[in-house]
Amino acid sequence: MRENFDKSLAELLKHEGGFSAHPQDPGGVTNLGVTQAVWEDWIDRAVSEENMKALTPAKVAPLYREMYWDRIKGDKLPSGVDYCVFDAAVNSGVSRAAKWLQTTVGAVADGAIGEQTLKQVLLTNPQMIIDKYSANRLAFLQRLATWPTFGKGWERRVEEVRVAALKMCGG
Repeated sequence: MRENFDKSLAELLKHEGGFSAHPQDPGGVTNLGVTQAVWEDWIDRAVSEENMKALTPAKVAPLYREMYWDRIKGDKLPSGVDYCVFDAAVNSGVSRAAKWLQTTVGAVADGAIGEQTLKQVLLTNPQMIIDKYSANRLAFLQRLATWPTFGKGWERRVEEVRVAALKMCGG
């Protein structure tokens, strides 16, 4: 839902945390969930680690809206489902997040949320979507080679997103 972006972003940033340069993180230097490569592409110039440390929620909000929320059609998804898919898009990619939603609601899993997917979403119970979506997301993460390093955090994140999303949809 359109009015859920700010709340969803605030929830997302709780999980994305602050600055990180973990050597086993394939994303590399990251702040507020934004990798250095993504930020450089967004602002169309190279940045230093210090520039990355200086990012704020206000600076990254437009990137999150355009590159993730708008691409998963967050304004058109039911409350709670929007946040659940948004968080997955940021964490695992927009196309993968869209495919998980499409699979969950029985739509063609082409990785782009369109009118047919939205129709199927609106015909499906939001609580069921959130629960099934979260289970599929966790199963994917458990298969990643980096699960031994990041698994506990990912598992906690998926569960916390599921619970928050259910509250948002009134479940």
